[in-house]
Amino acid sequence: MATIAPQDELLDAPLRVDLYRTMVLIRTYEERIRQEYHADKTPGFDIGKGKVPGEMHLAAGQEPVAAGACAHLRPSDAVTATHRPHHLAIAHGVDLDRMTAEIFGRDGGLGHGRGGHMHLFDPAVHFSCSGIIAEGLPPALGQAFAFRRRGTDDVAVAVTGEGAANQGAFHESLNLAALWRLPVVFVVEDNDWGISVPRSASTAVADNALRAAGYGMPGERIEDNDVEGVYRAAGRAVARARAGDGPSLLEVHTLRLWGHFEGDPQSYRPGLATLDEADPIPRYRRRLLEEGVLDEGRVEAIAAEAAGRVGRAVEAALASPEPDPATATAYVFA
Repeated sequence: MATIAPQDELLDAPLRVDLYRTMVLIRTYEERIRQEYHADKTPGFDIGKGKVPGEMHLAAGQEPVAAGACAHLRPSDAVTATHRPHHLAIAHGVDLDRMTAEIFGRDGGLGHGRGGHMHLFDPAVHFSCSGIIAEGLPPALGQAFAFRRRGTDDVAVAVTGEGAANQGAFHESLNLAALWRLPVVFVVEDNDWGISVPRSASTAVADNALRAAGYGMPGERIEDNDVEGVYRAAGRAVARARAGDGPSLLEVHTLRLWGHFEGDPQSYRPGLATLDEADPIPRYRRRLLEEGVLDEGRVEAIAAEAAGRVGRAVEAALASPEPDPATATAYVFA
């Protein structure tokens, strides 16, 4: 578990390198999954074809949320994620080989190939996600309630998107968490788009952190997709939860570099040509290089380490057998 830095204090160099390393691993993973996903869906894109059929939601650009928030967590803490879950799973320590096998629908996957990429469950680190909007918030309350009943100082982190902040489950969860003073940190990833709907067309408040006041909890918005800003804010919120002081709400203004799903033409979205300029990873890398925290050799070593780890996970996944059709109902109702 990381040490919380005050708002105006520089983070120490090893921690900053770790944040960067986590973001690079996530991006390397998403790029490889994207490559594998599209490899056999040509010449015409067919979402139902290939070794990874179905929808695929990738989190390129949203790495600062996962790296900054999960740096404060331990395996006994819980994380619930959305239909765009890989960055949070990686940052929270989900088994990368088994997660990759699940994405490929293999028997060695977290759910023996039954769940796919939107339904990843790893009890070893209390991680789960769902394709249903705002679905992860009520289970996070249940986990937080269980932690308190057991007398531990573990916390639950419930991550959702800005579109889900307009769902009833979001408001009901905030209300109950505050009423019972549960150790929950709510994190809203504001990437400006609820599928193809801009936030300005769906949300009446300037930012969702303002909604925290209506439920008697602190609210904080982190701008600029800043991993260090996320780290500091999450540190305050996690410490408050561990101390028994109840829930907090964070909203991070982040960035979805790619489409809502793979194959999304994004015809609704202006400014696509300039998105890469806001990419948080090269921006953070430049900052660390300028401040002497990283050098080019370390940058290359981190990239090679990530590529090797991801490559091994994909190889292990592809070596895992596909589920036997005779076992179709196994594990489903256990």
